[in-house]
Amino acid sequence: MMFFGVFINTLAIFTGSIIGLFVNKGIPLHIEKALMKALALSAIYIGITGLSSGENTIVIILSMVIGVTLGELIKLDKKINQIGDKLEKRFPGKNDSDSLSKGFVVGSLIMAVGAMSIVGPLESGLSGTHTILLTKSVMDGLTSLILASSMGIGVLFSGVLVFLYQGAITLFASGLDTILTDSMINDINAVGSLLILALGLNILEVTKIKVMNFVPAIVLPVLFFLFY
Repeated sequence: MMFFGVFINTLAIFTGSIIGLFVNKGIPLHIEKALMKALALSAIYIGITGLSSGENTIVIILSMVIGVTLGELIKLDKKINQIGDKLEKRFPGKNDSDSLSKGFVVGSLIMAVGAMSIVGPLESGLSGTHTILLTKSVMDGLTSLILASSMGIGVLFSGVLVFLYQGAITLFASGLDTILTDSMINDINAVGSLLILALGLNILEVTKIKVMNFVPAIVLPVLFFLFY
């Protein structure tokens, strides 16, 4: 099954989120805050270690600059938050930290951005093996549990975005095989790592970066290589 890895990854997010929602009722506030700080530091670590994969510094810089310009022009961050706000009206949180839109955005960025989210579906689509996505499933299951216990049901909805995103890559993997190179994937990973690093800083409330507006930067390394 070509989509086996994607299904398992999505199921892990749903399962972790549901468990997190139930666990939330018995977790003291100070432990919730500590878990979020642990997750933020882990995101920063993942971001920093992923930066070393970049091969073309100028491509990464231009991708970030052009990507955030596009994101600001189309107001991507605002639109994503509006989706979360609409869902939140149907599934209101208990408090500000339990914001559906916040959980949706943070969960989507952590579990949809990064090398494994790209390389994993490619592996599934091109070779029919799912080693990377199965590994990612374990990580995402734990991540969604921690996030959902602190941020609520929005994390569960981020699983839908992860499914559509990774499913699309898997579906078109055969066509991408003639386009993607190791160098492209490495630069995409570096750009994604910058976004994860920014996300970690946001969770720690060190910065207030609209990370979603940078998401278009992830695909730009491919365009640079195609027209370079």
